[in-house]
Amino acid sequence: MIRGSKIHIIFLFLPSGKEKYWTGGNFMVFKIIRKLGTLNMSKPLTCFIQMKKNNIIFSIYFLLIPVLQITARDYLTVTPDRPLGQQPFMITHGPYLQHLGETGVTIIWTTNGSGVSWVELAPDDGTHFYHSERPRYHAASHGLKNVSAVHRVRVGGLKPGTRYRYRVYSTEVVNYSGMKVEYGNTVASNVYRQLPLTFITNDHSKEESAFVMLSDIHGNNEIMRQLLGLVDWDNTDMVFFNGDMYGHLESQQQLFDDFMDTAVKIFAGEIPLYYARGNHEARGVYAHNFSDYFPGPEGHLYYMFRQGPVSYLVFDSGEDKPDSDIEYHGIAVFDDYMEQQAEWLRNVINDEAFISSDFKIAVIHIPPNHSWYGAGRIYENLVPVLNESGIDLMLCGHRHRVFVHEPGGGIDFPIVENGHNTLLHAETKGGRLILKIVDIEGGVVESLVIDRSD
Repeated sequence: MIRGSKIHIIFLFLPSGKEKYWTGGNFMVFKIIRKLGTLNMSKPLTCFIQMKKNNIIFSIYFLLIPVLQITARDYLTVTPDRPLGQQPFMITHGPYLQHLGETGVTIIWTTNGSGVSWVELAPDDGTHFYHSERPRYHAASHGLKNVSAVHRVRVGGLKPGTRYRYRVYSTEVVNYSGMKVEYGNTVASNVYRQLPLTFITNDHSKEESAFVMLSDIHGNNEIMRQLLGLVDWDNTDMVFFNGDMYGHLESQQQLFDDFMDTAVKIFAGEIPLYYARGNHEARGVYAHNFSDYFPGPEGHLYYMFRQGPVSYLVFDSGEDKPDSDIEYHGIAVFDDYMEQQAEWLRNVINDEAFISSDFKIAVIHIPPNHSWYGAGRIYENLVPVLNESGIDLMLCGHRHRVFVHEPGGGIDFPIVENGHNTLLHAETKGGRLILKIVDIEGGVVESLVIDRSD
């Protein structure tokens, strides 16, 4: 039988008289030559199988006509970017870093077919990557290796402030039936014709820190490339994507085409990316898959972490209109979701890593105010707790403009809005947090300094 998590109902045309195959007759599928690619809902897909009868193998072409998508764990995984008989098993996107901390990191990549995956890790000690056998960290859940085309490996047990080298591997699973697993080719990132990818773990004792932030790119790769081209990567610890990196999400391919392939090419394999989901990330049929590619460290899309003297509270702003708005077609429940974030916030601000940091920054896509419903929801649920926590700054996007709000109106901290074609850069230096926003030519359009040197 065909196995996996999703399949399309099909019409299968066989030669006359062969219908016995479906009722346990003497026809059986002998071998599926290649797994199917994603079915294009606008046209049928020709497929090729081999059949066996009386020990004689013969071939049949048949037509797959997409009709309806259903979930079925007993069927073959229909994987993206894998047209029948064309591409070999390969890494299609990534790898990139998620939720880098002091003792661990999540590494993510995709392949054009389902497989099992792992990461090999080596210290940055000057030896060749294969000087000795390296430890393996598997993509696994509850004691079983994951069989998937989206690969997420959590690497733990690391040391703070330490550089590591890594290599990712995937082995294709061509058949999985009962307790029998048949494997295909193994693919891996390159460590021979180029240096292995590296990363440096976070360290709360690091004296200084620096980051950059983008928002509201909406799939404009050219603007994104120009802005990231202004970054001094040797002196940048991390990158924030603060929402609306695309308009609405309909497929995995769109996610990588719109911005993530560019991010991987420029920095994301070695510099960690932290994502604050915006309202547009909640739109589109593939929005439900967002956490497959940007998983939260504890199963949530809101989280806290620290690097050097700065702690960060990262939120999911949700949508900007009421849950009942006709635009959401009854699928939004962001009122409850924002209350969950507020409850989490009341607890996390008592964390010692947060309390002891010199600077405290909140990152959220929609700035709080009373002009729109979503902004008011943030104001009512989060601002009172943030005031209590003593944060120094909030970083936002959403309105496609650059603006600095001074404290006031019940908000005890400044709010900085980044634009859709600007880059926000911030660094600590001698007890000061220095922030500037630049345009695509590198010209400074806004700046702010928070002084804690006394």
